[in-house]
Amino acid sequence: MTSGLQLALKSFGVALIGMMHPKMLWFSLRPFCIVSLFWGGLIWAIWTPALEILNQFLTTSLFTSWIQSGLIWAGLENARAWIAPLFFVTLIIPLITISLLVFIAFATVPQIVRNVALHKSYVDIERKKTSGVFGSIAYTLWSALLCLVIAILTLPVWWIPPLVAVLPPLLWGWLTMRLMSFDVLAQHASSDERKKLIDRYRWPLLSMGIITGMVGAVPTFFWASSVLALVFFPVVSFFALWIYSLIFVFAALWFTHFLLSALKELRQAELHLPLPVNTPIV
Repeated sequence: MTSGLQLALKSFGVALIGMMHPKMLWFSLRPFCIVSLFWGGLIWAIWTPALEILNQFLTTSLFTSWIQSGLIWAGLENARAWIAPLFFVTLIIPLITISLLVFIAFATVPQIVRNVALHKSYVDIERKKTSGVFGSIAYTLWSALLCLVIAILTLPVWWIPPLVAVLPPLLWGWLTMRLMSFDVLAQHASSDERKKLIDRYRWPLLSMGIITGMVGAVPTFFWASSVLALVFFPVVSFFALWIYSLIFVFAALWFTHFLLSALKELRQAELHLPLPVNTPIV
């Protein structure tokens, strides 16, 4: 049985080569366009009223009024003009990122799995479909909801220097592992096989998700912490979304090669299991 590290490294190399295929680049461009149009229209519609509500909240709320007082005390009264927009951008980043990942997991990953499954290495893998469309939707939405709740609860500490480099990768890594593992195996593995594989390779899969999350945290950190990013918010946000889309599509390829290879090895191992001691040989 190939170790998780060997399988992860091999799958990484194959996924990196596969990412250069025009079809995969299209798979990254399509969700980027759809999600960008949706969020671009929504942000344009709610920008002014949202900033007014945030300004009022930051000024009058007992929890946030200290920010205004601190700026005045530090002689940074002019900074109050960009505090509300910066808070708005920071609050909306997790929503945009999670919606993109959910869209890719639901609409793009099945197509990637079908394309990879046509490769000669996996063409002989029997398909044991154990989850339909509604099951996939339910699992995806539940996972996204959990991630969103955790993101909102931990958002105040994202600005603390050690945690800003740790929490986003862990969060996106955990969500990526859940969504990719489920969607890749939904069409090929039985429920029992899926459980065995996730239990056996839990740490390699989580590590793959965290690595993906760490790469994805780079545009997140710049987007959320830079005033320059706030000034050029439309341009920066679209560029960051495209980077996210590329990363998530690469993650889908990486998880697909890893899990299909692991599933193939699992079935081959089970076919050659020795007979129990008490089993009579006929």
